[in-house]
Amino acid sequence: MKVIVDENLCTGCELCVNTCPDIFRMEDDLAEAYDNNDPVPEDMEDCAREASDMCPVEAIPIEE
Repeated sequence: MKVIVDENLCTGCELCVNTCPDIFRMEDDLAEAYDNNDPVPEDMEDCAREASDMCPVEAIPIEE
């Protein structure tokens, strides 16, 4: 699976970073995935899904 952060939707609330800091980071007051083009490591998939599910503006789509 892959995750991205839609910068047009992200409000910079940092919920994804706090939920899954190994996958997400803040950059210029917006969240971003560390490796947008790389698959999420299998052991981090649950964490990434939780961050996506918790995003209040649905800015983190998951690509299977």
